Amino acid sequence: KIVSRAWLRTLTKTMRDQPELMGTSQTMWALADDQVDQYLKGHHYNLKEKQLALVDKLKEEGKLELRWNSVFFSKGDSKMPENAGILSAIVGSVLTLLVTMAFAFPIGVMTAIYLEEFASDNRFTRFVEVNINNLAAIPSILFGLLGLSVFINLFGLPRSSPLVGGITLALMTLPIIIVSSRAALRSVPESIRHAGYGLGLNKIQVVKDHVLPIALPGILTGTIIGMAQAMGETAPLIIIGMIAFIPDSPSSIMEAATVLPAQIFTWAGMPERAYVEKTAAGIVVILSILITLNAAAIYLRKKYEIKW
Repeated sequence: KIVSRAWLRTLTKTMRDQPELMGTSQTMWALADDQVDQYLKGHHYNLKEKQLALVDKLKEEGKLELRWNSVFFSKGDSKMPENAGILSAIVGSVLTLLVTMAFAFPIGVMTAIYLEEFASDNRFTRFVEVNINNLAAIPSILFGLLGLSVFINLFGLPRSSPLVGGITLALMTLPIIIVSSRAALRSVPESIRHAGYGLGLNKIQVVKDHVLPIALPGILTGTIIGMAQAMGETAPLIIIGMIAFIPDSPSSIMEAATVLPAQIFTWAGMPERAYVEKTAAGIVVILSILITLNAAAIYLRKKYEIKW
């Protein structure tokens, strides 16, 4: 009981892979059960008197050590709290965000360029602008219902996959990228455009070679902020099934996966006390990622911003 079942499985696998160890005496460290961890930290525990006596004896002999929890970063989810980690959730989040970026960035930037530089002021453009603003106000859970009904039920894409999650989050991120890209394009002085026309350039050349490079830092800033928002979304991904128990990391965007916010949500609902610490550690990780993304956006804006 005081040794983790996950470590016992690892020991069995080691003996199977290295049969020469049979019949020999080996000294190795074992991963303690979560109940031992709770006992040593002064929380509620479920250990018998003999087990408590053994734990106390090991502690007195210096055979109990508190070490860096590398398992938390090197393994996926587990039914045993002491062996649960965020690796599979991190990989799922990365794949999902890559899909989101692949769909949202080009579509959002091209839409912003069309509306700001090429489209005339008519009913159609006003209709598009109103709908873009409305998209930003729609509750995120409705995007999850859209992903479930259209991408999974209608088109038959695999449930719980980063592909479906990424496309769903791309729809949520589009308004942010479009609005920020339009603001960046609008900040470029008209004199830049007029100078290009004076040199004989056409509209496409002026936008491609002069306006877009100047507006790119603002566009990237808005995109990073949109990705940070997508990174923290949970509700739409729960609807499309990305809250399943996924112990192994996905190797493609078509395999079942979970994401870090959904993993934190799952751990928060587990009855074992040890999952509370996993939840807190996961929150610290996702906050660190979000702070890093926002810091990168601020850095890009400050470093490449051109003041006129």
